[in-house]
Formats: sequence, C-alpha cells, structure tokens
Amino acid sequence: MPVSANLDTVRDKEWENKSLEEVIKAPVSALAGVSEGDATALQQAFHVKTVGDLGRNKYFRAAQALALLAESTGKK
Repeated sequence: MPVSANLDTVRDKEWENKSLEEVIKAPVSALAGVSEGDATALQQAFHVKTVGDLGRNKYFRAAQALALLAESTGKK
C-alpha cells in the first residue's frame, strides 16, 4: 500500500524537493531548525552525520520512546 506524507515542514527549504532517500542521506542540517553548528555538535557528541544517523541513533530513539510513553500515561 503506497504511503504519502508531506515532509516540507521538517525539511530545510533547500531540501523540500528532494526524495526521502536523498533526505535520509543528507546532513542533519537538512532538517528545518537545525543549524550547521547544531549539526557539528551532534557529530562531535554522537557521531551523527546524516538525517538517517539521527533517526537510528539509540539515544534519540530511547528518548523518543520514553517521551511517547510519558505522554500516553499523562506524565509529560
């Protein structure tokens, strides 16, 4: 089943017309609101270079899981 999603609000303007595959391989700064300085800090702290690296990072996944669990139990 085909799935579609509008990702324009989470991508930097330069990356709005790129495919999902291109964005996953893009530097973290391709995400809207992530500066080059932020990208450098993520690389130094967590060895995150791409959007895909960020999405697969075990610390970010754990934090997201905990935040979602807290939301679902009303303990934001």
